[in-house]
Amino acid sequence: MKKFNPKLIMIDVDGTLVDSVPDLAYCVDELMVAMGREKWGEAKVRHWVGNGVPKLVERSLTGELEGVANKDDYDKAYPIFLALYAENTSGRSSLYAGVKEGLDYLQAQGYTLGCVTNKAEQFTLPILKDLGVFDYFDIVISGDTLAKKKPDPLPLFHAAEFFGIDPKDSMMLGDSISDVKASRGAGFEIICMSYGYNHGNDIADANPDLVIDSMVELKQYL
Repeated sequence: MKKFNPKLIMIDVDGTLVDSVPDLAYCVDELMVAMGREKWGEAKVRHWVGNGVPKLVERSLTGELEGVANKDDYDKAYPIFLALYAENTSGRSSLYAGVKEGLDYLQAQGYTLGCVTNKAEQFTLPILKDLGVFDYFDIVISGDTLAKKKPDPLPLFHAAEFFGIDPKDSMMLGDSISDVKASRGAGFEIICMSYGYNHGNDIADANPDLVIDSMVELKQYL
């Protein structure tokens, strides 16, 4: 069994700590109503999340993962979505099973913990606070904190530098290919959750160092 010995563990939000799709899907559907279109429904939106709100809005407008929205439509839709999500950030969202226990274990073991997400800060901080996990983290790097976000390695380099910890002594806990790419680029080890958002693809295909089903399993591998 592979054992990991990181000093720093950076943890993703959507699809790793939090199932935020119910709120995001509600906002997407309400946006569609406002735009005079048909609702997409939660199952469809589940495939689209994980790359930040601008991308989600574009996917909502085009119905495609890599679609390019009409600029006028996008310019109209984006502020509507922001207003909707500001009012519906965490009411329908929840922590995944095992998250609280996993965080308690990591904290008790004395690991330096940070949060790194592509979600904008105006939504990240409320959801972490509302769901009671904000205080576990010594740094929160949101999608608009730095010039670049995941899959660029910059947020992870920034975290390692912030704590004065070598990237090779650092780990990311995530759920998507962008988490794997960012980790590989920064020289972090990467453990992925099997249940997260990876656009409907098996995260094992992205070759993280390990895939687990619950954060409770971390104690077996650290």
